[in-house]
This record gives sequence, C-alpha cells and structure tokens, in this order.
Amino acid sequence: MRVFKFGGASVKDAAGIKNVYDVLQKVGYEDVLLVVSAMGKTTNALELVIKNYFDKSAELNSSVQEVKKYHNQILMDLFEDEKNEVFTAVNAQFSDLEYFLAHNKSPNYNFVYDQIVSYGELISTTILSHFMSFMGIKTQWLDVRNFIKTDANYRDAEVDWELTQKNIAKNVKRKILNITQGFLGSDENNFTTTLGREGSDYTAAIFAYCLNAESVTIWKDVPGVMNADPRYFENASLLNQISYREAIELAFYGATVIHPKTLQPLQKKEIPLFVKSFINPLLPGTRVAKGADLEPYLPCFIVKRNQLLISLSSIDFSFIMEENISEIFALFHQFKIKVNLIQNSAISFSVCVEDKFENFKALNAILSKKFKVEFDENVTLYTIRHFNDKAAQTVEENKVVLLKQVSRETMQVITKES
Repeated sequence: MRVFKFGGASVKDAAGIKNVYDVLQKVGYEDVLLVVSAMGKTTNALELVIKNYFDKSAELNSSVQEVKKYHNQILMDLFEDEKNEVFTAVNAQFSDLEYFLAHNKSPNYNFVYDQIVSYGELISTTILSHFMSFMGIKTQWLDVRNFIKTDANYRDAEVDWELTQKNIAKNVKRKILNITQGFLGSDENNFTTTLGREGSDYTAAIFAYCLNAESVTIWKDVPGVMNADPRYFENASLLNQISYREAIELAFYGATVIHPKTLQPLQKKEIPLFVKSFINPLLPGTRVAKGADLEPYLPCFIVKRNQLLISLSSIDFSFIMEENISEIFALFHQFKIKVNLIQNSAISFSVCVEDKFENFKALNAILSKKFKVEFDENVTLYTIRHFNDKAAQTVEENKVVLLKQVSRETMQVITKES
C-alpha cells in the first residue's frame, strides 16, 4: 500500500478538494490510504472556540457558527444537491461538538482541547470521502480513533504500538481508497487524544509502519524539500534525495523538513518518504530514504529569526562549572525557553535561545542575582549544514557577526543587521 498525507493547505476550499481528486486520478488510488488534516485554518478557529469556552465568553456560539459557515460554503461549492447525505453527516459532527460544549464537566484544558480540536479532521475527511464517492471513487472512511490507541497524555499522546498494529492489520481493507484523519488517536476509555507537533505526518508514518507500506508521500504546495528557504535565499535548489539521518539533523536545527518522530518508524522498516507537489503531482519531488546524505550535495541553510543571545559571566571571575550550567539549564526549562546554541569559556557562558512565551524578563531577574548578564535581542541564527566558504560568506555579508561556531559538518552564525 501507499500512504498519502494531505495537509490543511491542500484541502482549504472546494478547489483544493477537487485538486486532491485530480492528483489521485494522475497517480492512482488503488491500495492507497489517505491521511488528511483539518481544512485550512480550522484548527486555529477551533482553538478560538476552546478559548471562548474556558473564558465563558458570549462569543462562544458565534465562534462555532463561523466554523460551520466555513465548511458549509465548501459543501455548497462541491455538491449541487443539498439533499446529499454529506450535509446530514457533517451536521451530525457539529451536533456532537455542540453537545460536548454543553455537557462537558472536565476542567482539564488539554483534555477539552483534544475533544474539540479533533472535529476539524473528522469533518474534513467526511467531506472528502463523500466527494470521492460522488465522483465515482469507492472509499472506506476510517475513524482513526479506532485504530491508533494511545495513553491519556492529552495533546502529546504516546502511541501503544502493539494495540495499534493489531487494529490496523485487522481492519484496513486493501484494493480500495481508505480515508482517515491525521493527528488523532484515542485512549483506553475511548476519549480522543492528539499526537502533538506534526501529528498528521506522524499518523501517516504509523499507518505505513503497521501496513508495511511501499512508501509515504506528503503532498505540499512546494516541489519538494529545498536546500534553503526561498523567502530568504535566492537560487534555492531542490534536493532530490535526503537520507533519514540528514533529515533528522536538519529538523534538529530547525528546518521544517520532516519531524524526527515521523521518520523514526519509517527508518525502522526502511520505508521511503516522498515530499511532492500537489500542484504538479507528476514531478519526482524529494525522496527521504536510506542512502546518500544529500543529492545534489549542497550546503543547506536554516534560518531562525527573533532569537535572543544571552551571555552570562561570573561576577567574581570564578569558573562557570557543570553545577552552574545544570542550574542555568533547569531555569531555561522552568521558563520554557528553548536553547538553540551553546558556547562557553572558563568564566563566561553564551546561549542563543527562543523566548516564545516571553519569559526572559522574569528569568533575567533570577540570573542577575548570580551572574553578570548581557543580551542582544532580535538576532538571527543561521545554521549551514555542509558549509563551504561561499555559503559562510552569504550569511555573513553586510551583517555584524556576534558569535560563530564550527564543527565538522555544521556552521552556526549569530548575526545582527549592520
């Protein structure tokens, strides 16, 4: 079997749904399992519903209606007849959502989040499945919660691989187009769980592993994986092949290639992963598999903006030793500040961090009691895998270099605009 994953951008409207049909006509749909995300920005819209629910806001009902209106417009654009059973099926999903909002007793935010946000995927796959049937493709709609079983760690659930393997092996029919939801699972009490960051890609990998699939394809609006973000670099090039190891390295440094947890099950069974364009589906795209690290062999650039460079030095010129460093890292963890680069000398310690939750001010008050603290805000961290002199020059040109770190294959440079 082949496993295809279509993200929210590929099914954001009626034209997107029709395009999925066209892609399947071109690349085939027998022995295919589709993993599909929520449509467009539906997850964000449902997060607003959750916020209004916990705030006991008068806007709760109107935020639900906005989600309904968005999906209803897509239905009207896809189906000529409002008597089509898809309208009843989607209304039933919204009725279930409204019932949950009216009757839920749990104050647990993460639990409530998973129950509500899941309707995005359930509704998108219901619409897609009915449209495929309408166009003459026989489909099997699968509720992924009956297949992927997890623990009860809501919003970042761990997969029970043994149970999941049994469910998938027993209940997925071949020789038919299977359609299921990304990102979701369920716990032992059958409450919905979600799989955390990049959950839909991970879902595709779970099914591929359990089905011993031939391949996984992630369909995007780009021709494949590039060696640099075209927004920041001219002449970005398509990478034809990346090894599993290299993809994990790139993801570690912040490239939005493929999340490592998606690659791990695929690597175990050496199932290749393709990143292809849903605009030009017959182009080869990028293959992530065992073999050469990169083809073509080019420097790969990763850019992280809005970083914070913090330098700590001991007030009394004593060494900064392991115990100091472990204490500093415990504080970073406590304040949810992500560390992207470390450099230390005898009496100073520099880190490049991401202060996503804007907690640095509070952390600085604590650090300043023990250390001399200097910091630069809004710096940019460039990481170059397989760097050469020309690549280094590209990121350093017309910029002030605050810190540079070089290892065998990777160069990291922190800069400020000059």
